[in-house]
Amino acid sequence: MSVLVDSSVWVDYFRDAPRSDRLDFLIEENLVVLNDLILAELTPALYVRKQQKLIRLLREIMRIPLNIDWEGLTKMQIVCLRNGINKVGIPDLIIAQYAIQNNLPLFTHDKHFSLLAQQVPLTLY
Repeated sequence: MSVLVDSSVWVDYFRDAPRSDRLDFLIEENLVVLNDLILAELTPALYVRKQQKLIRLLREIMRIPLNIDWEGLTKMQIVCLRNGINKVGIPDLIIAQYAIQNNLPLFTHDKHFSLLAQQVPLTLY
């Protein structure tokens, strides 16, 4: 089963954080999925640090095109706000929607996704 890996996990991985072994496993097993939004979050800092090889490698990871359902995104935001979850930005709602649409568990270190997963059918890895 493939897993959508959020930018928070990649940032920790690049910093060699202790939780990196789970991502190593996913990479070794070729189970990682990215999308263009996550790449757009990651690549500017890598570009500034002259990490061109790493950018090329990230771009080789399987990507499924984004298909944003704006009405569904708005409904997800309303559900969040009604349940006191008001710190989830549009990019993270898009990532959650993408994971749901593509039946992908989301691997993230951002705690607000845990709150979101209690309100919408988001599966966390």
